[in-house]
Amino acid sequence: MEGTINQALDMTGIRRARYRRLPKVRLQHALSATALNVIRLDAYWTGHDQHHTRSNRLEHLAYRLTA
Repeated sequence: MEGTINQALDMTGIRRARYRRLPKVRLQHALSATALNVIRLDAYWTGHDQHHTRSNRLEHLAYRLTA
């Protein structure tokens, strides 16, 4: 869940609402979510996966030792 929120912040900049009043803010969030889904669908269809999980140095070392 946190990764999705972080991606939405990075891609659409929804940290601050552009508009005032709740209906307009809801519309902005709905359009931002739609844009994020379109970006993810495009990445899936073209084979450019944008989802990268983080790993620490210990995991890298364990991977190199087993390889």
